[in-house]
Amino acid sequence: MSAAIETLQAALQRAMKGRPKVGGFPYLAETLRRAGVRINRWVLPACQSLYLTRFGPVVIQGTPLVSGPADVPAFDREALIRAIRTDQAGESTFPEFLASAWRAGVVQYDVDFELRVVTYYGAGGEEYVEAYPAVAVAEE
Repeated sequence: MSAAIETLQAALQRAMKGRPKVGGFPYLAETLRRAGVRINRWVLPACQSLYLTRFGPVVIQGTPLVSGPADVPAFDREALIRAIRTDQAGESTFPEFLASAWRAGVVQYDVDFELRVVTYYGAGGEEYVEAYPAVAVAEE
């Protein structure tokens, strides 16, 4: 196993252990940033996640949201914001968030851990950008 995979897996485990139910994303993001992850790119509906780390890129293939041919939903900014707020309130699981983002027309999103922003993209070039707050994470 590479140093990139080992470091990423350890950071994900730390983050999941200490992550609060409400507002947990900034905690996860800061834990990954401290571990050297610069960018996390999600491709929907494939649920493929690419982590660009200081040790090299790592891909994680999740369970796809659809199989076979599927129409891509139209980009719906308001539905996306509702999905984000529901997740931030701790009222959805991560797989539920991904499904909601897909139904809102998101085909990809990028998390920039250095700038602390998430950019969501629709198939027609639409974008929605949202910043997230810096949080304190206990050192291990």
